[in-house]
Amino acid sequence: MRSVLTVLLAFAAGVLLAMWWPGHPMMRSTIGHPAPAASVDVEPDTALDSDAEVDNWPSRAPTPEQVLYAQPRMMRDALAELGPRVPGKPNLYLLVFAGDGSEDVFRNEAEYAARLFAQRFGATTHSLVLENNPASLATRPLASWSNLETALEGLGKVMQPDQDILLLYLTSHGSEDHSLLVDMDPLPLDQLGASDLAGILSMHPFKWKVVVVNACYSGGFVPPLRGPGTLVLTAARSDRSSFGCGSDSDITYFGKAWLVDALNRTPDFIEAFKQASGEISQWEQKDKLTPSEPQIDIGSGIAGQLASWRKGITPGPKLPFKPATPAGSASVATPR
Repeated sequence: MRSVLTVLLAFAAGVLLAMWWPGHPMMRSTIGHPAPAASVDVEPDTALDSDAEVDNWPSRAPTPEQVLYAQPRMMRDALAELGPRVPGKPNLYLLVFAGDGSEDVFRNEAEYAARLFAQRFGATTHSLVLENNPASLATRPLASWSNLETALEGLGKVMQPDQDILLLYLTSHGSEDHSLLVDMDPLPLDQLGASDLAGILSMHPFKWKVVVVNACYSGGFVPPLRGPGTLVLTAARSDRSSFGCGSDSDITYFGKAWLVDALNRTPDFIEAFKQASGEISQWEQKDKLTPSEPQIDIGSGIAGQLASWRKGITPGPKLPFKPATPAGSASVATPR
C-alpha cells in the first residue's frame, strides 16, 4: 500500500510541476507573450531556410499551394488537348518530362521537342509536356512522379495498344546512383530513379516504347528498362557525365545533336541516334572532354514498328531551334 501511495504522490507532484513550468501549453495563455524569436537557441540559417525558398518563388506565378491544387485540372486539360488519334496506322505519343526547374535548358528542350514533333511528323504525333520551370507554372503541368503516372494512365486510355508507340523523353540532371533530379523548390517532389521509372512503366500496357533519358550517368537506366518492344536511348554511359546544361546553355549536347540536328534530317530514331553520337563525340574531342558515350538498346520488334509508323508520315519542314527561355550567349560544357 505504501508503494502505491508513493507512486501516486510522485505522479501528482510531476503533474503540478509540469503545469507550473513556463513552457507547458496550459501556462502559455497565462504568462504573457512567448519569448522573442531571437532568444531561441537555433541556427539562423536553419530557421530561415523555408522562408528563403518561398522568397525565391517567382512573384508573378501562382503560389506553391495554388500550383499543387491546380495539377489535377491541368493534367485533364493536357490530356484533352492531345487531339484525335489517326485511325488505320500507328500513332506516336510523345511525353516529355523536364525535371529540374532551376535551369531553363531543360524547359527549352521540352518545348522544342513538342514543336518539332508537331511540325515534322504531323497528325499521327501527339505531344504532352510535363515541365518544372518558373515561367510555365500556370501553363504546363509539373514534371512530378504523380503527374507522370497520371499522364501514362491517360495515354493508355487513348492509345491503340497493339499499334501505337509511346515516346518518353526525360531531361534533367542525373546522379551516379542513376536517379533524375525532380525539383521545383519549395514544392516537395519525389526523385525518380531508374528502377522507379521501370516500375511505373510496367504498370501500363504499352507494347511499343521509346525511352530517351538525357542526363548524366543515364546509361544506368538501360538494364531496368530494356525489353521486347522497347528502344532505350541515353545521353551517357552509366559511369559518365553528359554535357551542355547550366545557366549559360540553351540546350544540352544530346538535345541539340538528337532533336535539333539529327531528327531534322531523318525521322528514323535509331539512325538519328547514330548521327547524334558521332556529332557529340566530335564536340567532346574538340573541347577535350571525357567522352559521354551515349547508349542504345534495341528490343525485339520495336525497329519494325517504328518503320511502320514512318510509312504513315511525310516529314514536314525543318524546325530551327529557338529557346523558350534564352540563356547566355554561349553554351558551356557543364557536366550534368
